[in-house]
Amino acid sequence: MLKFLDHLEEWLITFLIGGATLIIFFAVVHRYGMGVDILQPYLVDIHTSWAQELCIIMFVWMAKFGAAYGVRTGIHVGVDVLINRMKDKNRARFVILGLLAGALFTGVVATLGARFVWENGAHYAIFNFLGMPTGDLPEGPTTPDLEWPTWVVYLAIPLGSSLMCFRFLQVVTAFIRTGELPHHDHSHVVGVEEEETAPEKAAEDINWFQMQDDLHPHPVKPEDDGKGGQS
Repeated sequence: MLKFLDHLEEWLITFLIGGATLIIFFAVVHRYGMGVDILQPYLVDIHTSWAQELCIIMFVWMAKFGAAYGVRTGIHVGVDVLINRMKDKNRARFVILGLLAGALFTGVVATLGARFVWENGAHYAIFNFLGMPTGDLPEGPTTPDLEWPTWVVYLAIPLGSSLMCFRFLQVVTAFIRTGELPHHDHSHVVGVEEEETAPEKAAEDINWFQMQDDLHPHPVKPEDDGKGGQS
């Protein structure tokens, strides 16, 4: 189960950003295609007014799960100048305190978000799905274009915050056990292999100012100093 959770954020973010890109591309092509007389009869019955709303929803979900990804990989910005000047023992205590505070905050947000989703129509949908009497429970509002229940959209709050809380607890557990925090190398690109090259060899092999043409001045070689070769 934990192996599945290790890459949950990447899978969700990849799916959401890929889907949003395709939707936006289709909507733009459709908009410009409507101005072409040949394509207009085929596109006039296709409506894309929902595209913008769906992309906004997808980006909201992306942001919530991206925040959990930031906790797991250590890419969130933090002001730790004072903490880093403390002794190791005191520094560890403040680091643990900060991580637990993050877990508490996101846990509270997840709880309040779940309550909001429940009262916003989730209870009606669940009772109706299970065949239970709904009584006077409100069905809840819907989105303007897609006409989806808004509680489905707001579900990103409890789910994303719960995962973020779990990541805080995961990081604090690892820190207590190993004394290390997750660190993200901003210069590293996932999937790209880095070749180890000695700095002096790189400087020797790469000449950023070299011009492979006859339009720019070239350095004069010793044998081409005007005495024995062409000038």
